[in-house]
Amino acid sequence: MIYLLLVVFFALFLFGDTLPFETLFSIPSSLLDLNTMFISIVLEAIPFVLLGVFISAIIQTFLKEETLKKFIPANPYLALFPAVAIGAVFPVCECAIVPIVRRLIQKGMPLHVGIVILVSAPVLNPIVFLSTFYAFQTDLSIAWARMGLAFVVSLLVGAVIYQFFGNRWQLNKATTEAMNHHHNHAHANNRGGKIAETFQHAGDEFFDMGKFLIIGALFAGIVQTFVARETLMEIGNGALAGPAVMMGLAYILSLCSEADAFVASSFKGLFSPTAILAFLVYGPMTDLKNTILMLAYFKKRFVLAFLVIVTVVVYAVSLWYDAFFI
Repeated sequence: MIYLLLVVFFALFLFGDTLPFETLFSIPSSLLDLNTMFISIVLEAIPFVLLGVFISAIIQTFLKEETLKKFIPANPYLALFPAVAIGAVFPVCECAIVPIVRRLIQKGMPLHVGIVILVSAPVLNPIVFLSTFYAFQTDLSIAWARMGLAFVVSLLVGAVIYQFFGNRWQLNKATTEAMNHHHNHAHANNRGGKIAETFQHAGDEFFDMGKFLIIGALFAGIVQTFVARETLMEIGNGALAGPAVMMGLAYILSLCSEADAFVASSFKGLFSPTAILAFLVYGPMTDLKNTILMLAYFKKRFVLAFLVIVTVVVYAVSLWYDAFFI
């Protein structure tokens, strides 16, 4: 049903102008806007999702648990720092990082270390830094501050996750069963070779994740279409309200982290630098689309706790930055 809906939306997007809708019935402009938003989000996300599932499949096929454990310090807090370093070299956005982190946790990576990679990779990687640097050429401090705040937030989120959850298993039941199925299936088809196994894992994961991407894109499109940005801006004035409103806007818009800096730069003059930084740090770490993608793999209670922890930490760090550095 979900994929049929996707086909209908794509057909409207591609051929809507040639179909005689106006002579048959009138389509509200809001629905046309929703269609455009939905398709735009899906088309923007699919290449990164494909990248993510292929990296995830490569990890599943070639990375051994023993190798992974060699790079993780035994001390849970010291392990946060190499996790941030790993996140900083992954050139992937928030869409692609979810299946990668899921696979790393399945391979034995501690939960809090995986979460640090999940929140740091979409914002600390070199592509995001360059796009932010270019978007804010008149105020280059934004790019550097974004990296610094994201580094601090990533460490704090990992520490809080460890305090609340330790190393308890937080992947959902369906993901665990799928992991066992893929493991047995790989042994049964070992003759096909590592390359065939990689493509098989990637294909299975893409279709497992695809329906959640579509649902997330649809919800994000609905919110973007029917929630007026002007309403958010009216209540976004002030040192306390500004960051909160911009974080809410980042969550709703569900932008790709490689492109969100250009949207953020359009808010200069309307919001304070602190509020813009909150937008730039919070959006890549969690948004509406990403939350639904996480629900595909993690327990619902954990996803809710993750959302609350990231929100509180980003907001608190933003206010700290405003108090001492602005």
